[in-house]
Amino acid sequence: RPFQFELLATDIASGARRGRMSTARGGVETPAFMPVGTQATVKTLLPQEVRATGAQIILANTYHLMLRPGLETLVAAGGLHRFMGWDGPILTDSGGFQIFSLAGNVRVRENGVTFRSHIDGSHRELTPELAVGMQLGWGSDIVMALDHLIGLPADPTAVRDATDRTHRWLARCIDAFADQGGEEHAALFGICQGGMDPELRRESTAAIASAAVAGCAIGGLSVGEPKPVMAEMLDLIAEILPVEKPRYLMGVGSPEDLWMGVARGVDLFDCVLPTR
Repeated sequence: RPFQFELLATDIASGARRGRMSTARGGVETPAFMPVGTQATVKTLLPQEVRATGAQIILANTYHLMLRPGLETLVAAGGLHRFMGWDGPILTDSGGFQIFSLAGNVRVRENGVTFRSHIDGSHRELTPELAVGMQLGWGSDIVMALDHLIGLPADPTAVRDATDRTHRWLARCIDAFADQGGEEHAALFGICQGGMDPELRRESTAAIASAAVAGCAIGGLSVGEPKPVMAEMLDLIAEILPVEKPRYLMGVGSPEDLWMGVARGVDLFDCVLPTR
């Protein structure tokens, strides 16, 4: 199997964990921070300079790669790793974050999302199946399921609707991943949502915990809520998440947030802060 996670130690007092992820392109000692290479480059740094920081895995962005340079170019270049000049593991997000960050240019339907490109105004469709297919196509080591992230504050009905859709989309991502032989090359992670509603957050975490995924991501935090609320949400779900799977807190990267997350059992983080 190309992906495995081994839990090496857990701090009884806090729940902080130390582990090791194994991928086809090398191992990652956790907890780990993933530098963000949005458009297939970690801005201002050469790959060997990224490696020299101690980074073992980096993140690239499906929405931006889909627009530029596009799947065809990446495949023709020999895949994302060769295109970037990075031989270690790469996690790619699914485009779900852009549903939130580019909300003015987005239309969400049950089948998927239609984006109006911020580059040339063209309309681009992203479905759970396309998100998985593109990530596998350019050779991601960790593939993220497409989720529906909405900004806060939001109407509770809208948060519930987006969370339920995230679960339905996850089922489609799991099927697409299996249909395309994803397990031979990569790992699929699911994403829990639920906003800041404790019950909904627990419910979503339980849905991800029971799904056929290799890792569990925590989405919908670090979107403007107060820091203590983020910590509260992590405390709520710590016991629900499977002990044997890696836990990834999406979009979190300030030093104090890293300490806070590690102390609550999080294994992976990413953020654009350092490269910004």
